[in-house]
Amino acid sequence: MRKQFNPEGSLIGTHSNSESICTLERLENAMRDGLILEARTTLCDSEQNLFVELGPYKGIIPKNETLYSADGCIKDIAILTRVGKPVCFKIIESIVDGQGGKSFILSRKAAQEECIEKYISRLNPGDIVPARVTHLENFGAFVDIGCGVISMLPIDCMSISRITHPRDRFEVGQYIKVIVKTRMDDYGRVTLSHKELLGTWEENAALFSQGITVAGIVRTIESYGVFVELTPNLAGLAEYREGVCVGNHVAVYIKSIIPEKMKIKLVIVDSGKPEKITGQIKYFIDSNHIDQWNYSPEGCDKIIESVFV
Repeated sequence: MRKQFNPEGSLIGTHSNSESICTLERLENAMRDGLILEARTTLCDSEQNLFVELGPYKGIIPKNETLYSADGCIKDIAILTRVGKPVCFKIIESIVDGQGGKSFILSRKAAQEECIEKYISRLNPGDIVPARVTHLENFGAFVDIGCGVISMLPIDCMSISRITHPRDRFEVGQYIKVIVKTRMDDYGRVTLSHKELLGTWEENAALFSQGITVAGIVRTIESYGVFVELTPNLAGLAEYREGVCVGNHVAVYIKSIIPEKMKIKLVIVDSGKPEKITGQIKYFIDSNHIDQWNYSPEGCDKIIESVFV
């Protein structure tokens, strides 16, 4: 059975992690057993070594042990931005300082190498894994899929409903689920998707019915109408309304739902200013793996599907 390695930050508040760093004996046991632990960094010195609090003891992650890099190149910003954040590590050595106190040499790189060897390298297309959003760019989201190892979730794989920027869907620090699209490359990265977890057209349309008025978000405005997102994987088309802008939160009346054409016709009743609303993501798949996903309703001419091979 494949061992699970969670995104960095998942261990720091757990009982087992706290117990492993609370005494000298347990720290030495963790070093002997090769455990992966987590703690929060407190500073980065002028030589770019990271310092970590291990209860009453000091932990030091030397610069060359701060992260795994396939090409051996470690950017300064990748180290500096870890200050104040949880980091995973393995204890590789104990030392005695000039005052007779004990400190520990740590390796985040060793934790990531174990994660890659025993987990990420064994992931297959269609596997569903936990991830944590670490950074957002116009083209997609960088997510941690285990021990701080980063992979890319492209913007067009986030949802069926089109968005202008990943921040319309996620925020930094958010825990999500992702689907593996391609196996690990030479840099320890895998290609990811997310939209398949958000339900098919029929699953989303079943949440609504003709004649009701619901909330939505304006995603795109075309010459022939306004596309309003009802859920991340379901949008309807409304006639243009003066003053409506992309990002507006609107109230829409559902005129009709047409499965065979995969269409929902709407009427905009009211429009408000853009606002940030974050809530728990509704996932429609509970399993740990899928081979194929078909978004389109049966009998629909337009086919939207994903095949994981």
